[in-house]
Amino acid sequence: MINLDEIKSRALQFAKDWKDTSNEEADAKSFMDAFFNVFGAPRRQMAYFEHRIKKISGADGYIDLYWKSNLVVEMKSKGKNLDNAFTQAKSYLKGLTEIEQPKFILVCDFENFRLYDLQNGDMTHFKLIELVDNVRLFDFIADYEAQQAKEQELANIKAAELMGKLHDQLEANGYKGHQLEVYLVRLLFCLFAEDTQIFEDKIFLEYIKSSQEDGKDLGKKLQELFKILNQETKKRNENLASNLAQFDYINGGLFKENFEIPIFDKQTRLCLLECCRFDWAKISPAIFGSMFQSVMNPTERRNLGAHYTSEANILKVIEPLFMKALNAEFQKIKENQKALEVFHNKIANLRFLDPACGCGNFLIVIYRELRLLELDVITCLQTNQLKTKGMAFADIQLLFRIDVDKFYGIEYEEFPSRIAEVAMWLIDHQMNRQASSVTGKILTRIPLVKSANITHGNALQTDWEKIIKPKNLSYIIGNPPFIGAKIMKQEQRSDVVKVFENASSAGVLDYVTAWYVKAAKYIQNTAIKVAFVSTNSIVQGEQVSIFWGQMLHKYKIKIHFAHRTFKWSNEAKGNAAVYCVIVGFAAFDTNQKSIFDYEDIKGKAHEIKVKNINPYLVDAKDILIDKKSNPICDVPKMVFGNMPNDDGQLLFSDAEYEDFVTKTPKASKFMRPLISAYEFLNGQKRWCLWLVGANIAEIKAMPEVLKRIDAIKKYRLKSTRDATRKLADYPSLFGEIRQPTGEYILIPSTTSENREYIPIGFFGENDIANNSCHIIPDGTLYHFGVLTSKMHVAWVKSVCGRLKSDFRYSKDIVYNNFPWAEAPTDKQKTAIEKVAQKVLDIRAKYANSSLADMYDARLMPADLRKAHQELDKSVDLSYRLQAFVSEATRMEFLFALYEKYTAGLFVVEKKKRVKKS
Repeated sequence: MINLDEIKSRALQFAKDWKDTSNEEADAKSFMDAFFNVFGAPRRQMAYFEHRIKKISGADGYIDLYWKSNLVVEMKSKGKNLDNAFTQAKSYLKGLTEIEQPKFILVCDFENFRLYDLQNGDMTHFKLIELVDNVRLFDFIADYEAQQAKEQELANIKAAELMGKLHDQLEANGYKGHQLEVYLVRLLFCLFAEDTQIFEDKIFLEYIKSSQEDGKDLGKKLQELFKILNQETKKRNENLASNLAQFDYINGGLFKENFEIPIFDKQTRLCLLECCRFDWAKISPAIFGSMFQSVMNPTERRNLGAHYTSEANILKVIEPLFMKALNAEFQKIKENQKALEVFHNKIANLRFLDPACGCGNFLIVIYRELRLLELDVITCLQTNQLKTKGMAFADIQLLFRIDVDKFYGIEYEEFPSRIAEVAMWLIDHQMNRQASSVTGKILTRIPLVKSANITHGNALQTDWEKIIKPKNLSYIIGNPPFIGAKIMKQEQRSDVVKVFENASSAGVLDYVTAWYVKAAKYIQNTAIKVAFVSTNSIVQGEQVSIFWGQMLHKYKIKIHFAHRTFKWSNEAKGNAAVYCVIVGFAAFDTNQKSIFDYEDIKGKAHEIKVKNINPYLVDAKDILIDKKSNPICDVPKMVFGNMPNDDGQLLFSDAEYEDFVTKTPKASKFMRPLISAYEFLNGQKRWCLWLVGANIAEIKAMPEVLKRIDAIKKYRLKSTRDATRKLADYPSLFGEIRQPTGEYILIPSTTSENREYIPIGFFGENDIANNSCHIIPDGTLYHFGVLTSKMHVAWVKSVCGRLKSDFRYSKDIVYNNFPWAEAPTDKQKTAIEKVAQKVLDIRAKYANSSLADMYDARLMPADLRKAHQELDKSVDLSYRLQAFVSEATRMEFLFALYEKYTAGLFVVEKKKRVKKS
């Protein structure tokens, strides 16, 4: 999903790119692909070109572009009559069934657009250059309405902005730190209470308005109010002023702590009055808490709302963990009074821990969902009772038994922990209001008797059992911090190593893995289930065998459900997007396992029922793939390309190359094309000075070359690494040389996950492979064909590491562990080689296009795609007699084959027992 600003930006670029296009036959399809891309929509998944229909005459007609039930497009060359185009498009509708009828017709001649809304009869005409001003007409393509911030989300942002202004005013007046944080939380509660009937209507606003206009008495007045809110009614002074006496006793500890009175002035008073006039009933405690936290940080506030966890993503965690099962159970027993009572008791006694709770997002959404379920249960109980006994329940206060004290959290920072506690009270009150509305009886929990159990502390150093005993807990959920191993602070790294009990290699693990292991220890011999959101690095690359080795073997963990890689983000501007997985697990097995797979990382998940989920989130046995120095199969070895380690002295852009050889003509003899991943994929040229085999006399005759050699020597001598300093003895050469003496296969080390195939290629001995690539000396067409097929790509997706979401190819993890077909026949190898050559031949036809463009899923030429599909089939058939129908079946087969290849390699020989004499 993309936001409106991004759509407008793309619309401007689209108009610029296509302003000189005019020919329907040559450009219409590419034009419409690019048009759909303006809205972030994959045209191939939505609409079809040249859709055949039957005209009334019986002849075939072809719709230029058809999107079932939504859109018909008729394209014409520039200057053609669009009235005729519309008439032609309408004639096609007679060949469509009622359910296939579109809502819109678009006719276009590249320069002019006409959009006809068939539902209300409107027609809008605009020029290509005016598309940016008319993008909202195409909400039905972008599904922008679904992405658009809802009223509640807009209210959250507005509310956080108001609190930000108030924060700044108080801070400018010298009020800071802990006191300011708690003060803002108190004011938040009062503002929310004002608009949700905790306080009588507008009494807080009127109380603020009763202060002096210059605001000088407002700090004292609020201090008096906070004292009253923390004082039982029966203990209050009988002569208490009426404007204070009208406030109910709140309790909960929120107003207990005594603070220095902050300084208010006219501006600060006006700011608080502005807050009072906002409708705080509209905020969502689940989202607002994170936004509220961001007001304390000016940097975060610039991207207000960027870091909150969307409710849709929270539901991805809690639905498969427990909510789906609870709802299903309820549906089965809703007519059975006794079973309902047992079920009600069950959900009322569930307890939850979020050991990285932040502002309480997960706890709040869980609480809301359980309260909604409880409301359904109580409604059914009441209805059943009326049917059987003709009487309704008496005391609503006793009916609703789910309360905030069943929820536990641990949070490293104090301010968000206080927000979480208050936010739980806010959601409780919202649910009480809903219960009152449904039952017709008032449910209130003021004064506050119970609180969520939020602990301020380091979750990795805290004994979770002291917060809640495992025997009392039901579920652990959360979104622990996304901090990679390479960017952790020393304290964080020490925490990880300690949790892993100083296990070797624990230092390379991401921060989040410590929460997994801490939870695994805690849930031993219990029925507790856990689900965490994590960066996808924990199920890819070298971390898997280290981390999951402990989880599987030491703690006997079984994965119950998992969401494969998706984009964890929200709909706010500047949103923080991270590529994540969700893993649900327990210390016991289950027959009910599900993998949620995404056709693309932005799309919706579809659920797959599976027998087992291994650490790579594949339906296969619990296999761990370690680094290997050699391939497990009989194939050529893969090595890194050549590493310059030269401070750029031996490398040249195209322009630098021309300049250098002009100044030093003799150097042209030693110039070689340098092939790095970027140049390979994007069709760019780069050069290197390759002095392997050059004699001393030749080098001495080139002063400019000598200058560069001297610079390299100095650069290497300054290094803190011994190995690099030793290379100073060979300053004319690359730091590491692995250049083949003949033809070789080149694979870029990093490539986009958006490509269906990894572009790889052949090069010769004079093409110098950079260390951003892997190379296979003596690689053949057969090896090329297999490695560029979906069989290999599926393996890469599952086991390689990632750079953000891009594939980070590894010879030790990916290539050396890849299970090649067991015993392909010569005929099968020949078939693969034949189609592999076809792929190369077709690529050569598009020499003016880069591989990045050719392998862009949106732009891939049809003949190249078809050749790759033929290659996929040939490779599949070398593994088994029938082609694979999906990536999932490929991976199941490959893991089984891997297990077969590696059987016995990791068996530890048992020591023989020595008999005592």
